[in-house]
Amino acid sequence: MNAKLATLATVSADGSAETRVSAYDWAALGNELDNFGCAILSGLLTPDECRSLAALYPDESHFRSHIIMARHGFGKGEYRYFKYPLPDIVGGLRTALYPHLAGVANAWNARMGIDERYPREHSAFLEQCHAMGQGRPTPLLLQYVPGDFNCLHQDLYGDLAFPIQVAILLSEPGRDFTGGEFALTEQRPRMQSRVEVVPLRQGDAVAFAVHNRPVQGSKGNYRVNLRHGVSRVRSGMRHTVGIIFHDAR
Repeated sequence: MNAKLATLATVSADGSAETRVSAYDWAALGNELDNFGCAILSGLLTPDECRSLAALYPDESHFRSHIIMARHGFGKGEYRYFKYPLPDIVGGLRTALYPHLAGVANAWNARMGIDERYPREHSAFLEQCHAMGQGRPTPLLLQYVPGDFNCLHQDLYGDLAFPIQVAILLSEPGRDFTGGEFALTEQRPRMQSRVEVVPLRQGDAVAFAVHNRPVQGSKGNYRVNLRHGVSRVRSGMRHTVGIIFHDAR
């Protein structure tokens, strides 16, 4: 799952989030999500945009909370949750990505026999979150230094959770850091777990299943359980933006 499914080379750096996101081959991305539980969106951000977002990390005025992973048993490293209003590019991508992923999410729920269906527009989905007492923004900026890692986990945050999320790598592997690979594990009924290690470059994003996804078996669809994490960073500093589409309680 390392094919470059689309490129934004022909889209200007100041193009809208919607223009960027629409440039991808979403049929191909949907197939990747169906087959592997994850899909790469190559070059979603420019290097300058990556550096600008990473540079926000020390400025607490952009964030609602600061999490030290080791204090909670999450791993080793730290991250900050953005507060509303989100940075323009983060909020714009969250809004633009959601409709493309909602179609995949609704198809997954239908195959898994789950009644929940997600509205077409992200604003309508957030209204549902807020009505259920989930009003805190969940997009976050993560920072890792040598020895840091993120344990396998699921970002649910409440009763209402969108089943796909996106992570964007802001640092360049081999130049800014080594190690720190994004990994996804899939627990299958009565089978060994499957691991997917996702190769990302600076500006690349990965869309991936948050919790469950359907898999076609000999007797129909069955549900698998997924977790994601980051392997140990061996040198340098690694920054990532996480775009989670549901808000938190």
